[in-house]
Amino acid sequence: MIVTQTPLRVSFFGGGSDFPDFYYKHGGAVLSAAIDKHIFVIVKERFDDAIYINYSRKEIVSSVDEIQHDLVREAMRATGVDSGIEITTLADVPSTGTGLGSSSAVLVGLLHAFHTYQGDLITAGQLAAEACEIEIGRLGRPIGKQDQYIAAFGGLRLIEFSQDGSVTPKRLALPKGVRPRLESRLLLFYTNRSRLADTILEDQRDNIPNRIEILSALRNMTHTGVEHLAAGDLNALGHDLDGAWRLKTQLADDISDSEIDAQYNLALEAGALGGKITGAGGGGFLLLYVPPSHQDKVREALSSLRELPIGFEPDGSKVIFNIRG
Repeated sequence: MIVTQTPLRVSFFGGGSDFPDFYYKHGGAVLSAAIDKHIFVIVKERFDDAIYINYSRKEIVSSVDEIQHDLVREAMRATGVDSGIEITTLADVPSTGTGLGSSSAVLVGLLHAFHTYQGDLITAGQLAAEACEIEIGRLGRPIGKQDQYIAAFGGLRLIEFSQDGSVTPKRLALPKGVRPRLESRLLLFYTNRSRLADTILEDQRDNIPNRIEILSALRNMTHTGVEHLAAGDLNALGHDLDGAWRLKTQLADDISDSEIDAQYNLALEAGALGGKITGAGGGGFLLLYVPPSHQDKVREALSSLRELPIGFEPDGSKVIFNIRG
């Protein structure tokens, strides 16, 4: 039996600039952090040749081609696992529609488990690259590359996307005390609705030729955010989040709406300095930067929403249990 643990994430700046359609021409950058909420993948050899898959559904099939769960199917094809296996995925939070990078975390966790099952040693970079190839190349999903890399590498990272196609995830070396201060100022609330991100992301991808200036500004705000972290100026980072969110809502329709705007404005009125909907938008989680003196007021203002306490996760995807028969 093999168990992998792969972190979910929150993204601060630069989302959209990680789309290949943008960064191959202009270069991209995101500031993203793995959080202490995870996807777990359990893989166990079976006595027979059947394939059992347990997630929100249960599948029992005799061949990889019959698998309906596209991430499981493509991860098995990529790693050469083809029969006699039982696969279970578990999540600390709902694994779809939350904007925490769950789909990519599931895929990275699956690939890690299958490679380990096959006896392969694989690096974080290889995991992330394989996940990108599957999601973007084989499945044609309208997504960028930050989620796969932060799931594989973990930590608080500046991830840069070069015009030559290379990806460089840099762990931030911050002054002592900055990281825990930032953690203590981040509040995460569930908006009471999930969403299927593909439509929003398709619009965002299709709009790239007409949003170059906005995407370039969001990419540049990533570097500004890193500078503020290095200087320990966290309140400036909070204000930057507000500016970036207002830009992001211009990338596609349905990223925000009147209900989300009302929730966000209540938070600002109660003392939040900035924030954003995580992921593509349209629902999921609302991430806020709130100085400690105003956090009780923000919680009261958003009392209709469920708070999810979070901290940063230093590790990327890892094998936490490995017993082979």
